[in-house]
Amino acid sequence: MQKLLFNDFVGGRVALGLLLLRVVAGVGMMFHGWGKIQQPFSWMGDGASIPGWLQALAALSEFGGGAAWILGLLTPLASFGILCTMAKAVHLHAVTLKQPFVGKDGSYELALIYLVVAVLLLLTGPGKLALDTAIFRRGKS
Repeated sequence: MQKLLFNDFVGGRVALGLLLLRVVAGVGMMFHGWGKIQQPFSWMGDGASIPGWLQALAALSEFGGGAAWILGLLTPLASFGILCTMAKAVHLHAVTLKQPFVGKDGSYELALIYLVVAVLLLLTGPGKLALDTAIFRRGKS
């Protein structure tokens, strides 16, 4: 299982590019989840159709997953949580609420971008410039 989740870590310029992507997307994801982590079980309001425990998982995946991306720590787990949360957000905004792809309020472009970053990090791993590399010690230069 460890080999499946923590494959060889890439180095060189690709590792630097992944580090930049992880840090920028991670900071953005933490800001995105900051308000939610303040009230994790009720950030959607009283009339929300999503149970409080799922709201808390979303808040944790956004805030904690963003921090994990920045550090490159347990990147597959963080990416999977963010992927699931952003897939639901895209579905909610695009299909259920029928909101536009781009717009001031309620668009789903940002959620789709975070979803794609999560897929990318699941497929490539965090790169050698990550705590996962130090912990799992695999990879080639």
